Amino acid sequence: MIAAILICGATLFTACTNEDNPATPDLNVAEKIIGKWITADIDGQPMPTNEMWVISILSPNKAFISASLFERPEIGSFWFKKEDVDISISGNKMTITITPDEYTTMVEEYDITSINDTEMRANLKIITSVDDKPSLSTSMAIRFTKFPANSSTAIIGTWEGRCTSENSVFDDGQEHRWQYNADGTYVYYVKDGDNWVPYEGNTLNEYFVDGNLLCTRWVDLGQEYREWWEINIDGDKMNWTALRQKEDGSTFTATFEMKKVQ
Repeated sequence: MIAAILICGATLFTACTNEDNPATPDLNVAEKIIGKWITADIDGQPMPTNEMWVISILSPNKAFISASLFERPEIGSFWFKKEDVDISISGNKMTITITPDEYTTMVEEYDITSINDTEMRANLKIITSVDDKPSLSTSMAIRFTKFPANSSTAIIGTWEGRCTSENSVFDDGQEHRWQYNADGTYVYYVKDGDNWVPYEGNTLNEYFVDGNLLCTRWVDLGQEYREWWEINIDGDKMNWTALRQKEDGSTFTATFEMKKVQ
């Protein structure tokens, strides 16, 4: 009887274990993951636009990342403009290693749980090391959306428009004008009477577009500023939207409408 109980117990235990921990099916990640992926949600919450990053995967061993990280106490400020990264894919796991500078290494370990033609979900662990010593480790559930095209060349030219929401740097009810150049620089114009003239107070004036993410940075009176927008270009019209987060944790959506001019 004791032997029968032990055998039965072992059988039940084994069955329970198999049901609770089913084998994860092979998702064919190495093939499906080719393309451009933009962060959308973290732990089920929409990601603020200034926190977003873009991963472009050209092959299972070649990828680059775009992101504008600013004033992060844990890693500092970085400007990733289609930065080459090390990538490896094994089964449903993907590892990306980023070296922002000679002192810092960021290892992103993705345990991919689902992937299709439009979105990818994963459990992500990020380990940041400084001088080869781990300084920060964080984990999250993350969702990406796949972007079918790149608007980086469509933005080239001069655009004029105004903010159509509150709480933006440009929330003043006035028309604004930018000229985006092919070399990744831009010119910001201000009105002088009836004429538009370049604003001479800014320096640096850099931008990039990757997928639908537009990131800009400029220096005014020695202080660096940045803005982040998700853009949609349709011919001579361009709309900007951005999910912003206030200091109290609440969020709002900023919007901007622009039209291409000669």
